[in-house]
Amino acid sequence: MALLCEVGLETKKVRIVTVSGLSGAGKSCVIRCLEDLGFYCVDNLPVPLMPPMVELCNRFRHHFKQTAWGVDIREAEFLDTFFATYDTLRQEGYPIELLFVEARDEVICQRFSETRRPHPIAPLDQGVSLLDGIRRERTQLEAMKQRSDWTIDTSDYTVHQLRDIIAQHYTTSGGTGLLLSVVSFGYKYGIPPHVDMLFDVRFLDNPHADPDLKPCTGQDPRVAAYVLNSPDAAAFLEHLYGLVDFTIPLHEKEGKRYLTVGIGCTGGQHRSVVIAETLASHLKERGWPMRCNHRDIARSLSPP
Repeated sequence: MALLCEVGLETKKVRIVTVSGLSGAGKSCVIRCLEDLGFYCVDNLPVPLMPPMVELCNRFRHHFKQTAWGVDIREAEFLDTFFATYDTLRQEGYPIELLFVEARDEVICQRFSETRRPHPIAPLDQGVSLLDGIRRERTQLEAMKQRSDWTIDTSDYTVHQLRDIIAQHYTTSGGTGLLLSVVSFGYKYGIPPHVDMLFDVRFLDNPHADPDLKPCTGQDPRVAAYVLNSPDAAAFLEHLYGLVDFTIPLHEKEGKRYLTVGIGCTGGQHRSVVIAETLASHLKERGWPMRCNHRDIARSLSPP
């Protein structure tokens, strides 16, 4: 850890994202997404090289203002080494954060079957089943998941959707504070796994019943007027604003870095989009850094 003493204060302006998680969950894909966002990325960085990387970022800080490295850890002894190094960096005041990537067992099984690659915890010559290997790794990495700043489940995302989610969180100008995300979705396609606060707006009048509005989305002013020009919508928004205005500062005070609000309707095309856009405007007016994403808006418009 001697290298840490040599690192200048200006390094603390460098944003460092550590990416880890389950094999087959999409760590390398996340690294590529961050690279596309302008991060300098290193995949599979050995833990002992983390302090020298901080020194490198300091020495060439104009080129490494945003850095991401992937860490692949499976054994308890390496986890202990990682946490000791990671905690020292954070105690020194460096804006280093941990992103944990996971997916459901059946999804990881499918991905390994498609790539025909052996799971690192289930080598073919040791007679360990793929599912057992996945579960062993999940157990070994549970402590890292619990320590993460953000956990993302990639099970239900396409590569493009995952790229959008990563961009929502990592395209802010700074590396501190609370970043808000509002996501609309359709319950028919499942609840987004990364949502912190969830609101169901299927009780609102549905533009889908209007033949003229059915093919439109909640981004159409006519659809927005249809949804918002009702006493129920007005009352709901009043309560919603009060709740988020009260709780968001408390989440920030507690040290939370990311907070995602999910707004769901049946198909994710009309009502949830309108309410998500309206809530996003409300939060922007109050100065919160945030992103708004409509997960299922294109899927709802696609032909069956």
